[in-house]
Amino acid sequence: MSDHAIKSPGPAALVKSEEDAVKDSLHLLGLNILPLKTPGLKRARLVKNSRLETMVELFNDAGGAGSGQVATGELAGFFPNEDEDLKSDLALIQRFDLVPSFDVYSIRIELRAMQIPIDDAADLQLSEAKRAELTDRMKSFTHPLILHVYGADQGIQDVGDILALFKDPDPATALSKLKKMAEQLDVSLAEIPKFLEDYGDIFLSLAYFRDILDNTVPTIYEFLEWMKELRGNYQVKHDRALDNILKTIDSDLTDVTGSITGRFESFDRKTKDFWDDISAERFHEVRDLIASHHTTIGGVLCGLTLKMDHWRSRFKNASVGGPQQRVEFIRSEVLPGLDWIKSLEMKAAKG
Repeated sequence: MSDHAIKSPGPAALVKSEEDAVKDSLHLLGLNILPLKTPGLKRARLVKNSRLETMVELFNDAGGAGSGQVATGELAGFFPNEDEDLKSDLALIQRFDLVPSFDVYSIRIELRAMQIPIDDAADLQLSEAKRAELTDRMKSFTHPLILHVYGADQGIQDVGDILALFKDPDPATALSKLKKMAEQLDVSLAEIPKFLEDYGDIFLSLAYFRDILDNTVPTIYEFLEWMKELRGNYQVKHDRALDNILKTIDSDLTDVTGSITGRFESFDRKTKDFWDDISAERFHEVRDLIASHHTTIGGVLCGLTLKMDHWRSRFKNASVGGPQQRVEFIRSEVLPGLDWIKSLEMKAAKG
């Protein structure tokens, strides 16, 4: 076991709303959750840029100074009084260079792989605000569970409400149905809360990623239309090399979008199969299947959202930027890392 351990952070360095944004983000990771010994580093955070490079953000001034970002390999130069603690901290931080996404689910997996215990689970949970946003999406997963226990909703809204029954199992029929569920799952009644906790967490992750995908796909289609318009420009369409680049980007984005959407459809089918034939074994299969895709889904969605958000912020409407500016943006911000996104998705889809 590593001597590293996730520590509960001290007084919040960020306002609550920004803490929530970091927790719910695919591309931000507050270093305060890591067992670092250098005080200055605990106030920093890791950031993925649109080229999918991992940077250390030492400061972020919304008032005008902007964001101070450096590559992890250059970080030592900003802490001249280097000591063994700093060396250890930098070694730990650099292990996150190749982590494809900083969403809480992917980070849990990476920390376990690094044998870093998760002492404060709250640091690696979606914010309450995000969970509330996902309530409607979660109903498609919680409704079958509620119907299975009760046969009707009876005012039960989510998995948490079912968990509350163990404190005061009323009406008596609820306890009877919970016992029946325990029998079907081949677990003890006492183990049902753990099942429900796992159930809620795994499908919350699915709702979270699906929400990001559904919000990103329309922007991808808008971007493809924007590129189609660019390809109609006289100079662009007579530049064969450039036109081939644009065709490749179009093809890659279309392939990746279709493939990752198909993966979610596969999860939906597996979930339905579980409720058609409920058992602990079947649930573990569904849970393990979804969890095994967390890192690749997070990585693909992180890359896609970063590129689309950067495009949207740079070209706020159709009148912004001439052909040359658009081509330069595509070459410098869209193309770098896109082949990696496609490779990650295609490999995951075949797995």
